[in-house]
Amino acid sequence: MMKVILLKDVKGLGSAGTIVNASDGHARNYLIPRGLAKEATEGEIKNLKKQQAAEQRKRQKEFENAKMLAEKLSKLTVKVAGKAGEGGKLFGSITSKDIAEALEKQYQIQVDRRKIQLDNPIKDLGVVLVEAKIYPEVTAKIRVEVIAE
Repeated sequence: MMKVILLKDVKGLGSAGTIVNASDGHARNYLIPRGLAKEATEGEIKNLKKQQAAEQRKRQKEFENAKMLAEKLSKLTVKVAGKAGEGGKLFGSITSKDIAEALEKQYQIQVDRRKIQLDNPIKDLGVVLVEAKIYPEVTAKIRVEVIAE
């Protein structure tokens, strides 16, 4: 048996960045020549651990930034204007793209429109709470005030 570090996900063996035991023939004749793995020497294992630690710090920093952004977004009220008819019904609708553009114009905050969760486009005037999935475990409730143009 030979210890190898997987560089890519290999079905039935493991995911990228893990150290696995593979038979000598499988490692030397298949995994290493195809660039799917490299031999797990002490130096390579140290490098892998450094990379994983750096990756962990990066994810932690992104998570902290996402929490701060979510906190900031939940305190804001975004005003989005639309043409409305009688009874407060909009002629068109307000989409996640409209909300993202309004956020950038009013507060200089960029949120990807795909992260703004709208079950259905907004078709009425008034205040609506919209959820934005900023990061895997971080969501924010954004107050969207739809006003008539």
